[in-house]
Amino acid sequence: MAKQKGKQQGGDAFESYYAQIYQSRWNTLKEALLVERKPVAFSDGLRQIYYLDEASIIAAKLLDVQDGDAVLDMCAAPGGKSLVLAASLKKNGTLVANDRSATRRGRLKVVLREHLPDEVHSRITVTGHDASRWSLHEQNRYDRILLDAPCSSERHVLSDPKALAIWSASRPKHLAIQQFAMLASALEAVKVGGCILYSTCSINPLENELVVDKLFEKRDGRFAIEPAAAPYGESCRHGSIILPDMAQGRGPLYICLIRRTA
Repeated sequence: MAKQKGKQQGGDAFESYYAQIYQSRWNTLKEALLVERKPVAFSDGLRQIYYLDEASIIAAKLLDVQDGDAVLDMCAAPGGKSLVLAASLKKNGTLVANDRSATRRGRLKVVLREHLPDEVHSRITVTGHDASRWSLHEQNRYDRILLDAPCSSERHVLSDPKALAIWSASRPKHLAIQQFAMLASALEAVKVGGCILYSTCSINPLENELVVDKLFEKRDGRFAIEPAAAPYGESCRHGSIILPDMAQGRGPLYICLIRRTA
């Protein structure tokens, strides 16, 4: 009985929290989040098709990787976005695909090896660093950085009774601290003039535009938000968000393109 009561409390807290954010839209959005995703096929330059959310393809392409770019995917597993980035490397670009988790990194290596031609795979390096501390080791190194940060992943929480049972409002607060640390580190690791694509699959502003707000607070004058027209995206104060109730099941995915200026 106590276990069942805990589930209800977790679900009630989650419901109240997001209903307050999305108000009259929440029920429609929640229903869309509960519908199973319909991945699309991505095959550009790959040995075999990889299926992923179309919103992820949109995000990775918005980074606009150019031939010869040094690219970093800071939180790369399971590897779908890394494949999209790798397809844009052309003949001279390089990609560092990073994930701190050994288990997820193992899966990432398999995905890259199975899907990329040898010539492209030879220019991919897989690492296992803490993204929030990256700038302690490398600064002014990359032309393009994708930071698809670990997040609340509300779509997963809603579909997992165990995750819903233990949910509390402290989780997004804790994640936002980590996300800012990663974004601040990315700002040091990217070259002046280079771009960071900050994204999450969270629907929570605390983990999205408010993280960018904190970057303005702590690093003002060193970066600018770049316009990035994301198909199916809804404008936010910074960047845009793709939400499944208005994007025919795509997402959720928050996207903000940041250019380092100093």
